[in-house]
Amino acid sequence: MKLAVVAANGKVGRLIVQEATDRGIDVTAIVRSENKTAAQSVLEKDLFDLTKEDVKDFDVIIDAFGIWAEDSLEQHTASVQHLADLVENTDKRLLVVGGAGSLYLNPEHSLQLYQSENFPEAFKPLAAAMAESLAALRKRDNVKWTYVSPAIDFRPEGEKTGDYVVAGEELTLNAKDESIISYADYAKAMINIALEENYVGQRISVFQK
Repeated sequence: MKLAVVAANGKVGRLIVQEATDRGIDVTAIVRSENKTAAQSVLEKDLFDLTKEDVKDFDVIIDAFGIWAEDSLEQHTASVQHLADLVENTDKRLLVVGGAGSLYLNPEHSLQLYQSENFPEAFKPLAAAMAESLAALRKRDNVKWTYVSPAIDFRPEGEKTGDYVVAGEELTLNAKDESIISYADYAKAMINIALEENYVGQRISVFQK
């Protein structure tokens, strides 16, 4: 498998690259500036400038792009749509590092986490923008996409336990009634998903037991 990680210099992207490298996977870091990852192969190019020619040799593309500036939140949808355009009508798979805010709180899937009363106001614009990007991706029936939401408590410095669960679209808690996962365990889950070729056309979630 030939793998590319877009926005690989970010915290999640770097750990995904490291996980892939540790397993001997052929991984290319796609970055806008100097490579800060463990990848030996690097494509230095802005995400929005990528072409079909740039990605023609990859089997799986992992989108680790994220932006937090409120005046740029529309780039979440724009970036996903651009990458989807590059792989549409091919066997290439697009895996997206998603958010937890769009997870559902009820079986009817009518209420998302970010729409709930207790969700922090400061994070609602970001969560709403990421939910919109997922909604746009759902319309792409000509793309082999998978959207992977982390747990609510997504810990950058958390330890790698290797003990995680793949769940569905509804917020799922562990035995301690917690929704937690470290970046490192999320990276492991993402690489496993890339290797197993499951969950095509689905949004899933991952959390620590």
